Amino acid sequence: MEIIPAIDLLEGRCVRLYQGDYSQSQVFDENPSLVAKQWVDQGATRLHVVDLDGAKTGEPTNLNAIASIVRSVSVPIQVGGGLRDRTRVAQMLDMGVQRAILGTVAVENPQLVGDLCREFPGQIVVGIDARNGKVATRGWLETSEVGAVQLAQQMAELGCAAIIYTDIHRDGTLQGPNLEALRELVTSISIPVIASGGVSSLTDLLSLLALEPLGVKGAIVGRALYTGDVSLQEAIQAVGSGRLQDVPPDCGFSAFA
Repeated sequence: MEIIPAIDLLEGRCVRLYQGDYSQSQVFDENPSLVAKQWVDQGATRLHVVDLDGAKTGEPTNLNAIASIVRSVSVPIQVGGGLRDRTRVAQMLDMGVQRAILGTVAVENPQLVGDLCREFPGQIVVGIDARNGKVATRGWLETSEVGAVQLAQQMAELGCAAIIYTDIHRDGTLQGPNLEALRELVTSISIPVIASGGVSSLTDLLSLLALEPLGVKGAIVGRALYTGDVSLQEAIQAVGSGRLQDVPPDCGFSAFA
């Protein structure tokens, strides 16, 4: 399972919100590119970047910070926040971002998502941010009547590469992921799911391993990394590629000899 550090951008700074509340933001670093390099140096194989200003206004705002992150690291980067038309998606991919994350537009204009999936195969990911099972849009400021599972099925049919599922009530709270909701979602589609929101400890990450065979292929971790509740290196060792439980013990002989 891939552990993906989150870098949330607000006015050019690296911050974390509590349950998506812009009024409850905590600044962790003034230089997001240095944060990105820190996570890569500790073993991150992908970074998750969210333009919080863009999510709220509908237009990518932290372009300079995103470009700086892309230049500073060599691992793939996925970016969301304010990507609501083809021009903005193409602009982001042209900057060197590997995957564009679509949220609001998936609810409001699913046909566009399908068009983008065909034009940029493998590079379009849909972020489903749920509040009580319903999809939130426009920087989590509005809640639609669309069900999370319903939207995931529709987006999978349109050809998106993966679904990022966030339980808003868990995001930034360190209360653990919503395993029940994740299980319901992942068993309804055949494309990979990345879990997001609430991870507070290695125990939370280990609990997600039960869902890996069903399709949960990654976990985005934010606040817990910044507070030190989770060590990225230990998390990768525990649940990442080559994790300890997958390495056969060296007994000095072959069981097949």
